[in-house]
Amino acid sequence: MELAYIPSPSRAVLHLGPVPLRGYAFCIIIGVFVAVWLGNKRWVARGGRPGTVADIAVWAVPFGLVGGRLYHVITDYELYFSDGRDWVDAFKVWQGGLGIWGAIALGAIGAWIGCRRRGITLPAYADAVAPGIAFAQAIGRWGNWFNQELYGRATDLPWALHITSSAGGRVPGYYHPTFLYESLWCVGVGFLVIWADRRFKLGHGRAFALYVAAYCVGRGWIEYMRVDDAHHILGLRLNDWTAMLVFLCAVVYIVVSSRLRPGREEIVERGASDGEPGQDAGAADLEKPEPADGKQEPGDGEPKPAGERPEAAEASEDPDTPADSKTPADEARSAKKS
Repeated sequence: MELAYIPSPSRAVLHLGPVPLRGYAFCIIIGVFVAVWLGNKRWVARGGRPGTVADIAVWAVPFGLVGGRLYHVITDYELYFSDGRDWVDAFKVWQGGLGIWGAIALGAIGAWIGCRRRGITLPAYADAVAPGIAFAQAIGRWGNWFNQELYGRATDLPWALHITSSAGGRVPGYYHPTFLYESLWCVGVGFLVIWADRRFKLGHGRAFALYVAAYCVGRGWIEYMRVDDAHHILGLRLNDWTAMLVFLCAVVYIVVSSRLRPGREEIVERGASDGEPGQDAGAADLEKPEPADGKQEPGDGEPKPAGERPEAAEASEDPDTPADSKTPADEARSAKKS
């Protein structure tokens, strides 16, 4: 008799009348809200406008869901297109199956479109939302708990996951809760990015690259523990190879970016840091106070009278110089004529 274990939920769907509430989808929705909320706080702290993160998320989230599903269906195509399988199941996202690699890749394209529409750079936006994405993954992994999936090898540890379902080739028993390991790892990654961003003032996409690299390290050893069916290359699961490749790309980006563009962006969204966004260059001149006597000071743009020469004006200001004084050359010419 096991003294301690993590129980699996008896069912993954709750019905409120005709409306089904699926645990997997519920976890994803909560994760998205957390990512947008934290991303907005970080974006505003960097000098951006409130609401920009949510506006861009309208593009990034749908693209990410499609990308995550595409990656899963392509890498596990036999689950949907082999003999005895129904290809329509490929569209049933609520049954599980979202690949984080595809979600990040296609979600980045959606975010790029949203950033272009707002006139901001994608790297700055990615830095702001990076830890929120990690926390969203941590929450989303609990959707696998509802579906009794993504567990590891059999174990008798007190935190073993008790699998009770026999559907889909499952064997009831006690297994490593790899979904929990990855959830806790993602929480650590989120806090690591927040700390490193404050400590080293990461910019130009390096905070996001740090999130990617740190996640890949954890995904590597967690993926190695899993026992669900997967494609293998040279004895390693496909996702292990993907994690290693993406990790190397993230590290190279951090190194190269630090040399080419050190420091952090001073402006992430133009006009957001001004007291009155959209104020044109001439607005300050309109607000300049007028002199008390109502006269304009020289240089304020008042045109001078036509034909007036500065030399004549200066001469007339001298009381010892007659206004009609003549030079010796003028007197000589007058004498010659006479």
